[in-house]
Amino acid sequence: MGLGDAINDAVNKGKEFFEENKDKVEELLHSEQAEGISDTVLGGAADLAKKVAPGAAEQIDGVRDNLDKQVGNE
Repeated sequence: MGLGDAINDAVNKGKEFFEENKDKVEELLHSEQAEGISDTVLGGAADLAKKVAPGAAEQIDGVRDNLDKQVGNE
């Protein structure tokens, strides 16, 4: 088994896991804990991106806000 086969196998197992646990994954993604983690991670990433590209702050905030709506419960 080559590296490509191993990667494909891992991806397929990940897909199977997700399909088998879709409801649990959705529940976790929209939990209070996920909200707190996502706020911290997205805020930090947005701050870093603004330092790298200060002229794109408005677009960066928009991307952060859109992502934040997808994770957590707020």
